[in-house]
Amino acid sequence: MKKSITCIICPKGCPMVAEMGADGLNVSGYTCPRGLKYATDEYTNPTRTVTSSVRIANLADTMVSVKTASPIPKENIFDLMQIIHNTTVNAPVKIGQVIIENIYGTDIIATKTVEV
Repeated sequence: MKKSITCIICPKGCPMVAEMGADGLNVSGYTCPRGLKYATDEYTNPTRTVTSSVRIANLADTMVSVKTASPIPKENIFDLMQIIHNTTVNAPVKIGQVIIENIYGTDIIATKTVEV
């Protein structure tokens, strides 16, 4: 299967094509080793950093922004978003605080501080 990929590692945005051949994965269009690695990873195991918000239970109409501490497999994003949607936390929350521990191989952490 042929897959068109635009590299996001640097501002150049190299247009690449990755295709599995008889001799393994063939990538064309990259201009640096980081582009080759990105295309290989994107073709074989695409991952994403997920950002969202979690409701603060003890403060009316307040949420805290969160993100995955490291990228997760792309196929798990919708399941993770459902878990995040069903999660609440009590203030105070500190930036970097783990909100959900060890899910899909990473933690969900707060990206801002919320005081009471």
